[in-house]
Amino acid sequence: MIARMWSARTTSQKLDAYKIHLSENVFPELSSIQGFIRAELFTRQAASDEIEIVVTTVWKDLAAIAAFAHPDREAAVVAPEAAALLSDYDRRVRHYEIAFAT
Repeated sequence: MIARMWSARTTSQKLDAYKIHLSENVFPELSSIQGFIRAELFTRQAASDEIEIVVTTVWKDLAAIAAFAHPDREAAVVAPEAAALLSDYDRRVRHYEIAFAT
């Protein structure tokens, strides 16, 4: 399995709207892709009013990721409505082979 990790920043005022966007748009779309396993959203308070976001998705293999992020599977896929809720975000993602899980 492959973990796809991406990070971004937002404000505390926009965090709830971003969570709604993920749960109503992004996660349902991902669930429809063959080879998608799960998604997780992590948040933490950063400097002053800034919230750091980390989104991790887990996929069966790189071919499944390519079906989502084609043609460049390391490019971040960020819809304009999501980008409007973020103060900054990674343009590239990181992929990790899951070597061990419980």
